[in-house]
Amino acid sequence: MTVWQLTRLCSLYKTTDRANFQHMGKGEQKRQDIIEHALMLAGQVGLEGLSLGGLATSMEISKSGLFAHFKSKEALQLAVLELARERFVAEVMAPAVALPRGLSRLNGLFDRYLAWIRGQASQGSCIFMALAHEYDDRPGEIRDVLVNCWREFGGSVARVAATAITEGEFRPDCDPGQFAFEFVGIVMVFQHAHKLMGEAQAEARARQAFKRLLRSYRQPEVLAVRPA
Repeated sequence: MTVWQLTRLCSLYKTTDRANFQHMGKGEQKRQDIIEHALMLAGQVGLEGLSLGGLATSMEISKSGLFAHFKSKEALQLAVLELARERFVAEVMAPAVALPRGLSRLNGLFDRYLAWIRGQASQGSCIFMALAHEYDDRPGEIRDVLVNCWREFGGSVARVAATAITEGEFRPDCDPGQFAFEFVGIVMVFQHAHKLMGEAQAEARARQAFKRLLRSYRQPEVLAVRPA
């Protein structure tokens, strides 16, 4: 399922989440609690740092009880990654897609992504960026899912940039893929400056960089014709 498809389902999730919670069986609820707790821990130790034994201890449940829900560490890791993906769609993509096409939507994506980085597990981090470093040279199913998440997001940004062209806000010769590349670069640098370096001006600098990026793609101002 693509990011856009997940985004379209967000409104449905919001109206049905409470009802689903009320009708969720104890086993299903326990499984969800485990994934939620594992996602919180993954923000601190990474996916590879998760262990079924350590997770069982921190949740005060038996390891056999944990195995009843997840037969392997990888199955747990994939469930954690899917939950993170769903939250990203709900917190970043869905609010932005609700905005008007073009520049408004691009600004919304940027604003929501910065908020996502600032608020992730109170760590000021994006789990997808953290995992990109953890799995960049480690083949396997988790890396494949992670790569797909990044491709979907980059493709989504490029599609929004393309609508800015059709709306007459970006120049016709703009490359939406290049815009998405630079967009992701700015948010990655923001996380580095904000979390690792602790720079007080990190967000202000990121926003300034994004403004310059938008200006470089905007239609040139139509100059007023002076009378002879």
